[in-house]
Amino acid sequence: MRISVVHPAELGPAEVAAWRSFQYSSAPLGNAFLSPDFTMAVGRVRPAARVAVLHDGTDIAGFFPFERRGPGWGMPIAAGLTDFQGLVHAPGADWDSRVLLKACGVSVWQFDHLVPGQKPFERCQTAVAPSPMIDLTQGYDAYFQELKSRTNKFCTDVRRKTRKIEREVGPLRFVPDSRDVTDLRTLMAWKSAQYQRTGRIDRFGQPWVVQLVEELLNTRNEHFSGQLSMLYAEDVPVAAHFGVRFGSRLTFWFISYSTRFGVYSPGVLHTMRTIEDAAGQGVELIDLGKGHKRWKESLKSHDTEVGEGIVTRPCTLAALHWARRTPTAWAIRQIRANESLFNAFDTVLKKGAALRGSLVSRAGHPSAPVQAPALSEQPARQQPAGQQPADGVMTGR
Repeated sequence: MRISVVHPAELGPAEVAAWRSFQYSSAPLGNAFLSPDFTMAVGRVRPAARVAVLHDGTDIAGFFPFERRGPGWGMPIAAGLTDFQGLVHAPGADWDSRVLLKACGVSVWQFDHLVPGQKPFERCQTAVAPSPMIDLTQGYDAYFQELKSRTNKFCTDVRRKTRKIEREVGPLRFVPDSRDVTDLRTLMAWKSAQYQRTGRIDRFGQPWVVQLVEELLNTRNEHFSGQLSMLYAEDVPVAAHFGVRFGSRLTFWFISYSTRFGVYSPGVLHTMRTIEDAAGQGVELIDLGKGHKRWKESLKSHDTEVGEGIVTRPCTLAALHWARRTPTAWAIRQIRANESLFNAFDTVLKKGAALRGSLVSRAGHPSAPVQAPALSEQPARQQPAGQQPADGVMTGR
């Protein structure tokens, strides 16, 4: 196996075509976050983005997108934003993870959403978690009938709240594929407010994230596209979603809504229309992303599993990284798995956010970005099925 490392912009047409062919030949790899289009877009806003290209003789065997985040420390491309990570490879390809890390110039590679089938990396997994998915292979009507059979109350609530918002605010209008950057910025503003309100890291407070999402809004070809959908009541925007699509697979990404209309659960109403429209556009699978949330549990058809862990190669720097990060990752998993501990942590974050907001309001100047621990980025795995998130029915990423 021969390995070369390049910037995403250095990939040629033949390499991009090979990358996509590997994705189409393996269901676990057929996700937009693992596509060359996403990696190249990240490369335009993240200078440390790289791709390891694996060759078996004269044939390309795989592509490994990653970032260097510090001395000897490797992460998946756009880590912290992506729900699927790994090496995109030819069917049956194998690799030595330590040789790969050495070629990449890193001592460790830390992952938290590893896709199934990555055997050389799976040996280093420390935990797995379910990632819900919606199956639309039989079309929307079949999916909806199955949904009604499982959770008729959920479907009844959707119909009731649709009638209520149309009666009290105005008729709903769904825009499935907006290319208007103003709509995108509306979504970002709602999402930033939600992050700050709940004590989470404001992802849109990071300029590179804003640049990446705006870049993806204008990225479209027969294989990949960024998709922004909007829900209006009369002419007032009430909910929005920005996702990414590869082939017949759509990945939910950023979901938010106007809190003025929270009583109507606009996020849920918007999501149902997104699912119906996606089915009509040929989408067969929707990824909802890791994390136990009530709306995901209601809507999902089944789960896949994603892994968490650290790949290392034998050297002092790798041992230091492992010793520094493994205990923290273990503690976070324990809290996520314990409903009482997670709820206590979540309450502390929200109270802290409220206190900061109060102090900022009195001082009359903008608040500093919230830097919550990584634990806050995923909801409790054991959240009771009937419990509403404090910040609304649909909170998204």
